[in-house]
Amino acid sequence: MIKIYGMRTCPDCTFVDEQVVNDSRFEVIDIGEHVRNLKAFLKLRDNNPVFDDAKRHGYAGIPCFVLEDGRVTLSPEEVGLQSRDEKAPSCRLDGKGC
Repeated sequence: MIKIYGMRTCPDCTFVDEQVVNDSRFEVIDIGEHVRNLKAFLKLRDNNPVFDDAKRHGYAGIPCFVLEDGRVTLSPEEVGLQSRDEKAPSCRLDGKGC
């Protein structure tokens, strides 16, 4: 099962979530729903170089995908999903975007 870390308030995340409704291949984990979900995501984010570029540019790094083999990606396309329009603002830690 592919885990998807995101938040209901993130437009990029909700776009992905809509694509996986009732699809048992995916587990959606809302990091804003419970502190244990946030901690699990932060552990990934703090220890995985996949997030280096996102952190450098002030992005939260969601949605985040953890594949069945443990690999982590920030690309919906790598798990067979579509990304939101790239011209749309993304969620940034500095408050710009969503």
